[in-house]
Amino acid sequence: MKINMARWMQDIIDRKEVVAIPVMTHPGIEITGDTVLKAVSDGVAHCNAIVALANRYPTAAATVIMDLTVEAEAFGAEISFTEHEVPAVIGHMLNSADDIYNLKVPSLKAGRVPEYIKANLLAARAINDRPVIGGCIGPFSLAGRLYDMSEIMMLIYQDPDVAHILLEKCTEFILRYCLALKEAGVNGVMMAEPAAGLMSNDDCRRFSSDYVKRIVDRVQDDDFAIILHNCGNTGHCTEAMVATGAAAYHFGNKCDMEQVTRDVPPTTLSMGNLDPVSVFKDCTPEQMREATTQLLEKMSKYPNFVLSSGCDTPPHTPMENIDSFFEALHDYNS
Repeated sequence: MKINMARWMQDIIDRKEVVAIPVMTHPGIEITGDTVLKAVSDGVAHCNAIVALANRYPTAAATVIMDLTVEAEAFGAEISFTEHEVPAVIGHMLNSADDIYNLKVPSLKAGRVPEYIKANLLAARAINDRPVIGGCIGPFSLAGRLYDMSEIMMLIYQDPDVAHILLEKCTEFILRYCLALKEAGVNGVMMAEPAAGLMSNDDCRRFSSDYVKRIVDRVQDDDFAIILHNCGNTGHCTEAMVATGAAAYHFGNKCDMEQVTRDVPPTTLSMGNLDPVSVFKDCTPEQMREATTQLLEKMSKYPNFVLSSGCDTPPHTPMENIDSFFEALHDYNS
């Protein structure tokens, strides 16, 4: 469903009540009775999980799985799959500058990309009462999965020109993917760029934000929003994140939500940041309620704050805790 996202975001800022957009699909997989493996490889099962959660919870937007292996797999990376856990990249596929020079940018028919586009398409058609936010990886995080994270950190200092060649190729693919997701009918994309948080603000800008901005400039408009997620940011590279011009910023639990929100333009959304593991998954419902209420009270001065998890909630997150999260939000708004 087409939604004016610029107006939707301004409405969130203008309204008195706080809205919630936790990044979660795995609880939906458990509602439908599918496995994680089925959902990450079958667009219909993936969509069913998104719809199941939208039917159960009053989220301000629906989100797809934050799977940071899809794009790497399309390039040819080896992926480890298990029945009930999130996929993971095995090792790395690039070992030298020559490997980077010879790397081909894949088509959108590679790997599981078609199934993810299908999931987005079906979810956008099925959910008509709120935006559907797709997902993709960020350029630097993709480069790290292809070349190895510690190796890419050395490469940006030892041979930055070669690093930029790899980032160009990663950006080209992500741009194409985002355009396909936009064509599929979703209302925006949450771009996960956690590895950028490993760099200084200046390096984050050179090796991540400049590339993200290219994608933002090409795909973002009134009807399609880029939400930049960086759970590696501890507050040191918020300035670089904001330089991308994204419509919204999503922060992880490593940072002080109030501090980073001060650095975000008040016309954009600042989303976060309850710990998806130690709070959402491991707390009792009472502790979940307390943590949610504390964050809401702390952020009460910021009209652009959106309550969220700090990252994708993992498999086996108790439904009672998610219920408690939304009950705390309801009580706060009342």
